[in-house]
Amino acid sequence: MNEAQFLQRFHHLRRIEDEQDFPLRRAGKKAAVLCPVVCRDELTVLFTKRASHLKHHAGQICFPGGRHEDYDSCLKETALRETEEEIGLSRQYTKIIGNLQSFRTVSGYEVTPYVGLIEPYFDLELDRNEVEQVFEVPLSYLVDKRNHIAEPVHRNGVDYSIYFIPWEDTYIWGATAAFVRILSNHLTENL
Repeated sequence: MNEAQFLQRFHHLRRIEDEQDFPLRRAGKKAAVLCPVVCRDELTVLFTKRASHLKHHAGQICFPGGRHEDYDSCLKETALRETEEEIGLSRQYTKIIGNLQSFRTVSGYEVTPYVGLIEPYFDLELDRNEVEQVFEVPLSYLVDKRNHIAEPVHRNGVDYSIYFIPWEDTYIWGATAAFVRILSNHLTENL
């Protein structure tokens, strides 16, 4: 899939089915992430691996992002700021094309993912206190639902699924896999 095809499929007029998130008893803390789609000959998606020493979510695969701060003008600004802080990806290389469904997490956040097209000629500078590494996965692999594994969960009287996407020697899972699945719903015809 190239950039033009991606944009045409992302900005469609059909209804997208929501993915079931974690049922919170109160409003979640606001957060935002950037889903960075790198515009190479074959589009890829950039992921981070969180540092192993972190207290929460150590070693997990995720998108750059974090909690909305009072000085952020909006959630889109949160996603761009956090991306710059965590991996040094300057917003000059990022064109935000929209956002996906907000998603509530078991850790009490309501996360809004922003999809950004990334020019491929960027330099990164990782904040090693937060990020151990970055890597890219072909978009075509990620949106192929045959690569999505659903694990049913029952909590607080509600049934939902936790998704896992295997990639090389790791798994993309939880909220990050749900964001990928939501993106896949936008890009594929067979809902």
